[in-house]
Amino acid sequence: MTIVYAHCFSGVSGDMFLGAIVDAGVDPEALHEELAKVPIDGYRLSFSPVRRRGLAGTKCTVEVTADQPERDYRDIVAIIEESALPGEDKAKIKAVFKKLGEAEAKAHGRSLDHIHFHEVGAVDSIVDVVGAVVGLRLLGAKTLEASPLHVGSGFVHCQHGTIPVPAPATMELLKGIPIFSRGVEGELVTPTGAAILATLASRFGPYPEMEVQQVGYGAGGRELAIPNLLRLVVGTKVQGEGDWVRVLEANIDDMNPELYEHVIDELLAKGALDVYLTPVIMKKSRPGVLLTVISPLHLEETLRDCIFAQTTTIGLRVGEMERHKLIRELREVETPYGRVLLKAARGFGQTNWAPEYASCRELAAKTGVPLKEIYRAALAHCADAP
Repeated sequence: MTIVYAHCFSGVSGDMFLGAIVDAGVDPEALHEELAKVPIDGYRLSFSPVRRRGLAGTKCTVEVTADQPERDYRDIVAIIEESALPGEDKAKIKAVFKKLGEAEAKAHGRSLDHIHFHEVGAVDSIVDVVGAVVGLRLLGAKTLEASPLHVGSGFVHCQHGTIPVPAPATMELLKGIPIFSRGVEGELVTPTGAAILATLASRFGPYPEMEVQQVGYGAGGRELAIPNLLRLVVGTKVQGEGDWVRVLEANIDDMNPELYEHVIDELLAKGALDVYLTPVIMKKSRPGVLLTVISPLHLEETLRDCIFAQTTTIGLRVGEMERHKLIRELREVETPYGRVLLKAARGFGQTNWAPEYASCRELAAKTGVPLKEIYRAALAHCADAP
């Protein structure tokens, strides 16, 4: 499994993230092709080699070439929905901008629907967020992790006047994330950079156990007392796979049981990793059901809304958990009755095999051989799997 670790010793911004992605090996032309799928114009994106305190990196520059309209969250959602990007990219991009918009709204005492994004809604920030999501996909990243964030110190000037570092919206985004300051004057973490990591990173902490394959440095715009760079380390997990998920739970004792099949189908269709039901005894000795939904971090709100819409629950609990998984893949093997698929799971010193039910059932129906015999033959040929 490919993992990307963001070492934020000098903070993070959207353009630093894009510069580091290109420096780590993503072809700028491939990034341009993906960005061209988004219906926005009036900008020019370029990458150039630079040095920061003697260390080489890549500087990303988004040059705005035409006036941009004010945009609110709904405008940005419409732009992303209209794009030709993959559905998973769209969901992640919208999640980043929603988190960003909510932080701006909280900082200015307004609602999300009444916030004009101004600087963060301008074309350069759309390019930064879209480029970050697309760039991680082009790197083959299955998970993103990050170090504690160096936030800087002092004050920064913006359209609202002089404000402290971190900026109020940035501080909202940094809730639950480890931060530090080492006396560097200036804003090291921008709202866009904070929103990208707060939404997409599954963990903040020290380097994970990984085998390093590529390293990239994205440069900030100023010279500082320390190298103004973001380091992205791309590698593979040594043992198996791991990530962080949200666990959503609801106790239900007043719903027609015929509805549960539909609820499960809807949640899985919206991206839930797993959904299961557990019989429980609730207050007043009422038999009930514990609905548990395992959610990717960026789909928590989507699946939360689905639970409230599709069930009778009036509340749910949300927790965060780390998963450790064997690396899974499908392998095709030849049996006396034909070819079938096996599920192989490897990692942590273990290898497990299991016949793929749908493949075995299809072969059983085609040949008339009992399904249990197809299973037996598939398992007998595990050693033949490539």
